[in-house]
Amino acid sequence: MEKTHTQLWEDCLAIIRDNIPAEQFDTWFKDVTSLSFREGRVTLNVPSAFFVEQLEERYVKLLGAALRKVYGAGVKLFYNYYQVNNDPATEVNVRSVGPSPAVSPFHTSPANPFQPVVERSIDPQLNPRYTFENYCGSMSNKIARSIGEAIADNPKCRTFNPLFVFGPTGVGKTHLIQAIGIRVKERNPRARVLYVTARLFESQFTAASQNKHINDFFAFYQSIDTLIIDDIQDLAGKPKTQNTFFHIFNHLHQNQRQIILSSDCAPSQMEGMEARLLSRFKWGMSTQLDKPDLALRKDVLTQKAEQDGLSIPDEVLGYIAKNVTDSIRELEGVIVSLMAYATVLNQEITIDLARAVLANAVKINKRQVNFDAITQEVAAYYNIDPDVMFTKSRKREISDARQMVMYLAKKLAKMPLKAIGTRLSRTHATVLYACKNIEERLPIEKQLQEDVNKIEGALMR
Repeated sequence: MEKTHTQLWEDCLAIIRDNIPAEQFDTWFKDVTSLSFREGRVTLNVPSAFFVEQLEERYVKLLGAALRKVYGAGVKLFYNYYQVNNDPATEVNVRSVGPSPAVSPFHTSPANPFQPVVERSIDPQLNPRYTFENYCGSMSNKIARSIGEAIADNPKCRTFNPLFVFGPTGVGKTHLIQAIGIRVKERNPRARVLYVTARLFESQFTAASQNKHINDFFAFYQSIDTLIIDDIQDLAGKPKTQNTFFHIFNHLHQNQRQIILSSDCAPSQMEGMEARLLSRFKWGMSTQLDKPDLALRKDVLTQKAEQDGLSIPDEVLGYIAKNVTDSIRELEGVIVSLMAYATVLNQEITIDLARAVLANAVKINKRQVNFDAITQEVAAYYNIDPDVMFTKSRKREISDARQMVMYLAKKLAKMPLKAIGTRLSRTHATVLYACKNIEERLPIEKQLQEDVNKIEGALMR
């Protein structure tokens, strides 16, 4: 009696099982089943496109040998997973790199067909304080806030998918992206919203891999309606986690789910990320949160004081707002410190008290230092023409000055190495070497210490 396509695939699985460790078989082959075998074409059901990639990268030779032994030398392999809402437009065709030269049509699926996701409610991990109502607005965050509210108020609109919010630390990125999630839940309590940091996502992936729960991990994340990941730059240099997120991103995006990401820099400035992932970050809308302007700083201080029940004179609020310029987080910390000092010392909050608190917390009236200011100050200190540092000259005095510019641009202006190299027409590696060179010399070269201190002093005046 001729064997059925299911029995033939079981024969293949028996061969594969005998040639790889049990844990690998359970992870990658246990949930693969035979859909059909007709006219020399084997079609296998797989959970996702990620499985196709892993099977053909890891087990192409073994799979090919098993198929040829069971089905014959001319067998052609096809993979299948379900279409999005049965829409043929979502079908993807790629040329198989596996055991046959066949074209493999495989389709996306809203859930693992072999282990359906039970739609249980989940904890969105959102901080209830981070609402739009508590989010102070100004020109420095107007665009980002408007886009965030548009997403939250109309989840069916996918114009801004993904939303990529970037800016320096402490400017309100976490508050904004969580406010979107909270508003989405307010509009639709049944929506599956999840906020996680990139580090938590990575640790969950690592644990799932070690405990052989990869399928459950994918099934869970593919069931989310609005996925919010904070500090996505923390995945830099982690190719396995990036690859996993790439497939989850694709699934969510293809199924019209909203993706919201935050980072300390724009996608174009990110290093250590796969190009295909960066390209997807740019698919939707990238919006920047700038350092808080004066109006926003005053609003944040007023709101924080009211929340903490403090009565702070306007002149004190103005003094703090003018001198604490870097981040909203710093402003909130100053209010907490003022409250502690006033309570312990049993005195009213005055400018003198504010000045004492700020002396311990921030550098007052800190001058804005940028690349051009650094270049001019270094050139003046070494008595050379600023323009020569942009040439290819390798003269010792010019090379030393150029390295000093690189070092201070990284330290004071917080510029990425790539950006510094671009300004000086040098490679990332050259800038990295220059910065490390000065950092290693500083502890042992008194003259270099003096040079750095004098230049920094001039820049901070």
